[in-house]
Amino acid sequence: MKKIFFGLLFVSAFSISAQAQRYCVIDSKAILDKVVDYKDAQTKLDKLSQSWQTEIDNRMQEVDRMYKAYQAERAMLSDDMRKKREDEIVQKEKMAKDLQKQRFGYEGDLFKERQKLVKPIQDRVYNAVQKMATTKGYDMVYDKAGGVTVFYADPKIDRTDDVLKLLGINK
Repeated sequence: MKKIFFGLLFVSAFSISAQAQRYCVIDSKAILDKVVDYKDAQTKLDKLSQSWQTEIDNRMQEVDRMYKAYQAERAMLSDDMRKKREDEIVQKEKMAKDLQKQRFGYEGDLFKERQKLVKPIQDRVYNAVQKMATTKGYDMVYDKAGGVTVFYADPKIDRTDDVLKLLGINK
């Protein structure tokens, strides 16, 4: 009997505490899309990325041209000349791949630029969300931008506009 009583007491206490939690939903993608600095940063990153990719593509095309020229002349080359040309081709290809890794690899130049340009904006949005949640007494804030976090969100609890107001952005 005691077990049943304590079990019911535990369940009712848990359901009361769960009902006491306040939460809201925001859309961080919608917020970031309206932050002009974020759009500018994304545009800058896209241009930089495209420029670097073009540079890498040009180097790989040069490697391809060298290889095709080598294939065409291979029969006429001495063993020493063949070895020398093969080494040149391999070295050029390695340099192109190293540049690709330097630009786009883990913690590469693009990652560093993104950290420099986008992170301060994301921090500003995070601080605004935290301030809004604290001011309005929300225990949790869900982000529906990821698509995984929230399956359904009632528009009445969406506080994206409140965060935009705190950032000084009007629709």
